[in-house]
Amino acid sequence: MSMYRQLWFAIILSTLIALVGGLFASTMSSRAYLNEQLRMKNADNATVLALSLSQKNIEPVELELIIASLFDNGHYASIKVLDPTGKTLIERIAPAEQTDVPAWFKQLFPIQSTPGQAQISSGWKQIGTISLVSQSAGAYQTLWKSIQEMFAALALSGLIACYLGALVLRRIKQPLKAVIDQAKGMTERRFITTPESSVPELKQLSVAMNSTVLLLKSMFAEEAERLESLRLQANSDSTTGLANRSHFISQLQACVEEENAPAGSLLIIRLAGLATVNKTLGRNKTDALLKQVGQLLSIHQKHLHDGLAARLNGTDFALLFRREEAVPIARKLLAEIHKIFADVANDFVVFIGSGNYEYGISPSSLLAQVDAAVAGAEAAGLSDVHQSAPLNIEHAPRSAEEWSKLILRAIEQNWVKLAYFPVTKANGELIHKESALRLMFGGEWFPAARFLPIAERLGLTEKLDLIAIKLALEDLNKTNDNKDIAVNLSAKSIQSAEFRAQLKSIIQSKPAAAKHLWLEIPENGVFANIDAFRMFHSDIAPTGCKLGLEHFGRQFDKINLLHDLKLNYVKIDGGFIRNIDSNEGNQAFIKGVCNIVHRLALLSFAESVTSAAELSAIEQLGIDGATGPEIGRLFPLSE
Repeated sequence: MSMYRQLWFAIILSTLIALVGGLFASTMSSRAYLNEQLRMKNADNATVLALSLSQKNIEPVELELIIASLFDNGHYASIKVLDPTGKTLIERIAPAEQTDVPAWFKQLFPIQSTPGQAQISSGWKQIGTISLVSQSAGAYQTLWKSIQEMFAALALSGLIACYLGALVLRRIKQPLKAVIDQAKGMTERRFITTPESSVPELKQLSVAMNSTVLLLKSMFAEEAERLESLRLQANSDSTTGLANRSHFISQLQACVEEENAPAGSLLIIRLAGLATVNKTLGRNKTDALLKQVGQLLSIHQKHLHDGLAARLNGTDFALLFRREEAVPIARKLLAEIHKIFADVANDFVVFIGSGNYEYGISPSSLLAQVDAAVAGAEAAGLSDVHQSAPLNIEHAPRSAEEWSKLILRAIEQNWVKLAYFPVTKANGELIHKESALRLMFGGEWFPAARFLPIAERLGLTEKLDLIAIKLALEDLNKTNDNKDIAVNLSAKSIQSAEFRAQLKSIIQSKPAAAKHLWLEIPENGVFANIDAFRMFHSDIAPTGCKLGLEHFGRQFDKINLLHDLKLNYVKIDGGFIRNIDSNEGNQAFIKGVCNIVHRLALLSFAESVTSAAELSAIEQLGIDGATGPEIGRLFPLSE
């Protein structure tokens, strides 16, 4: 029994005891009072009657008539006259009076009407003794009525006492519940503080709990700060703070291999006049100018979707992003870089090459094409922006209008399916199947990267996400092998209340399958719309689905938000996994990330594992599972 119920039980029990005790004491007191009143009445009446009869020389017949007349008034239960020898001269006994007082009450609280006695005399001669007993029905009626009134009064007092007790319990319960929720949150790796209670004892408890929470958050923040510093050290250029070449190449490889991601653009910026500036100003001043260039690219990186800025070597910088026109951004960068070097060299030369990419492109081919565009600008000898020649991609993009018709027709004709990729433990045990949506255009199945950018412009991502969920649930219902399925959702979709309601309804329609469904959202989309994700979690978590983040680690500085998101797992971005077998900095970073997420009771999976060496390396870092081309090759899914 809970403490709150025990307190309620104690209040109710004490109130009942007080009610019964008060009622019993009152009853006994009233009964004693009525007994005494009847005794006094009987004695007084007997004395008065005896004196009245003694004042005249009364004959036996006359005495009997007087007694009969007095008895017939109905006030007495019995009247008896005895002669001096004790012989009964006259005796009248009335039948018991009928009242609405229950018989059990009379038996439980009997009223004794003590007979009143007095002597009848004529002068000095004793005629006899009169004994009379008054009717007790009225006394019973009075006692019964007083008990009812007393019960009503005590019951009202009991209700008032219970109400006041409820107020007191509520005053105690609210801060106590807050402390319990706080303790429960700590077990779930959520660190929350509560207002201090006004109840002295609970105030001490809440202060102690808040201090513990602050200490844990501080320890968590220190560990996160250490890992963020380690990440920057391993993946950043020391002069500009931008990503270094190895990290940029890893991220580029992950981008072009990410099936569900939209197409993007790559800019390579060459500061051709940097060598001359270095000779003129010296290394320190040149480094200060390079920091300004790094700050400029960092600003652009933050405002671009999936932006990543890097320093490739001494003079070359790169900017990777999605869903934006590359040339306008490149020209804006050209003008801004000229401003930085305007006071140093009016003729400072900058060459920028731009190129577009999409799923399936070889990273080396993309770099070669964009580098050729830089070389084309460099050949002209003037600061300029050059676009790369069209890349040789198997499926050339169509117009937006044509894509729109193809997507809508595929949805209408139900030309949709899910492709699956394994996510396994190191020993090959399947954790879940990661799904990717396919649409059929012209008899050919297209991966999501081909149509998602257009679908997002047309506002169709919510519909496509719901289709993917339905397909996954149908597949889970068809099989009884308990192989879980993960579905990627757009961060934009979960911002819609209508989408969340439809998604919840679909999942609730198949509760058994829902327990084997994993839903994951990109890290950057969650952190950019944290309130929307909390509402999404509130709507979907009760269905039994597992929730996680994909591409985790790109915004590691926001990891302090993780303990409040109630997630089940994270998938570490493939850019940190690429070539991890030879990157000691990333090894230390990933090991620290795993330690933190495990303390938060989360699972950690590695994305985009492409080689046996990478798989062997991550096994030693505490990662719970992995996915990627190498996993598909080693542990292919059975049909």
